[in-house]
Amino acid sequence: MLKPVAIFLIAASALLAQEGSISAERIREHDRFLSLDLLEGRGVGARGGDLAAEYIATEFALAGAKPAGDNGTYFQKVPLVGIETQPDATLNASVWGKLVEFKWLDDFVGVSQTQQPNTRFEGEAIFVGHGITAPEYQWDDFKGVDVTGKVVVLFTNEPTSTDPKFFDGRALTYYGRWVYKFEEAQRRGARAVIIIHTTATAGYGWDVVRSSWGRETPYVKLAQGQRALSMAAWITREAGEKLLGLAGKTVDELLAASEKPDFQPIPLGVQIRAHLPAKVREIATRNVAAMVPGSDPVLKNEVVVYSAHWDHLGIGTPVNGDSIYNGAIDNGTGCAILMELARAWASQPQKPKRSALFLAVTAEEGGLKGSEYYVGHPLYPAGKTAIDLNYDALYPWGRAKDVVITGAERTTVWPLAQQIAQRLNLTVSPDAQPEQGHYFRSDHFSFAHGGIPAFSIGHATEFAGKPEGYGAKMWEDYNTNRYHHPSDEFQSDWDFTALQQAAEYGFLLGREIANQDKLPDWRAGDQFHRQ
Repeated sequence: MLKPVAIFLIAASALLAQEGSISAERIREHDRFLSLDLLEGRGVGARGGDLAAEYIATEFALAGAKPAGDNGTYFQKVPLVGIETQPDATLNASVWGKLVEFKWLDDFVGVSQTQQPNTRFEGEAIFVGHGITAPEYQWDDFKGVDVTGKVVVLFTNEPTSTDPKFFDGRALTYYGRWVYKFEEAQRRGARAVIIIHTTATAGYGWDVVRSSWGRETPYVKLAQGQRALSMAAWITREAGEKLLGLAGKTVDELLAASEKPDFQPIPLGVQIRAHLPAKVREIATRNVAAMVPGSDPVLKNEVVVYSAHWDHLGIGTPVNGDSIYNGAIDNGTGCAILMELARAWASQPQKPKRSALFLAVTAEEGGLKGSEYYVGHPLYPAGKTAIDLNYDALYPWGRAKDVVITGAERTTVWPLAQQIAQRLNLTVSPDAQPEQGHYFRSDHFSFAHGGIPAFSIGHATEFAGKPEGYGAKMWEDYNTNRYHHPSDEFQSDWDFTALQQAAEYGFLLGREIANQDKLPDWRAGDQFHRQ
């Protein structure tokens, strides 16, 4: 006898096939429009970003999804402050009369998080390894040293180990993310942070850092009297060699030292001086929110959330004469799926018990600011939110043979997630680049941080009719040559079948969760377990 879940999946799959509810062609056309030069890279607080938000809201309305934003609209206002460090910014390091100066963009990028237009400071540099305090791993890079008012110098990422229980082995944890480094240094009273970039520790090249940080960066507006770093900065490996050379150290030497449990912070005896002039403006930007009400009189007050970020990098530093960072894959693809899911959900003759919330968030590229704001100002409380299923940067390279759902195994929906993949003839593959820390780099993480089960339905790694390793080869090309580059542009020969499959997968998973008696949760002992 078939189990109820299996019967449901068969019926739901038949419904999708019968109605043609999810269309690769519609996903293609949404992606094509969102990545047009007309939208100027969908910059936050810019004309192109506003056009993208309006387009998504209009498509939600045409799909039959109801407005779920402020005052009966499709929009949730997200008040941010934009900070754009100016090209005449200066950073230097000195010791005993010897001075090393660093050049903006070529050697360093960064921002003053004080949200002031003219920041000057100087401070003593101290090297703190990876800048991590993790009691559960008996690891402390600060070892009780007071860094108040100091400039902490560190590497991103975390100590490496073959032990899968030590910092999750090969998989990057939140401790390895640059955002944690800034947060921890600020908690400890540091004046500024300098991350020495290496491609190995960051997982991407300097050009990605420069394109992300060498432009306007959005922040949630500081409360009166709230403390912030005078500088959050990155320097190149070459600049790092010069800085550390003033203290008689090298990058490789300190990288090796930072791997050891007995590492001790190293005062470098170097004075850091910086001047960070900046354009500071208040940014009026918006999350786009639509909902399809559930059918149960009680459970309709709870929601399954589908999310994707609509923003990309806007207009930036030209590369081969092209200054528009279109973001066709990142994340025109996720938004295209989101709009198609809203249409498919709204077209169901019999709605699921719980409601569905379709949320296109702003300012992901600036550090998940739109989703962070939503979780702090939710349209539905965390206790009424079943799960967030997020879509971010999927690959239109043919028919998928697998799906990546990193983080699903941490939740109680894991068995169901596996069953649905099996029903759709998809293998559930592990994250092919766990050291990249993808789980902490997209908007589902804001929900997880708020205790809500959340993960992304990710890109395929293997494609039907393609040789083994094709997906890895294509990913490497994308990550090296297109990710956060103007060349992330729509291609007319792309095959969106894999995106249709990812949408179908999320539709079935979300629908089943919407009909369950109990809300999903994290597995017992998980760091995000509902309190």
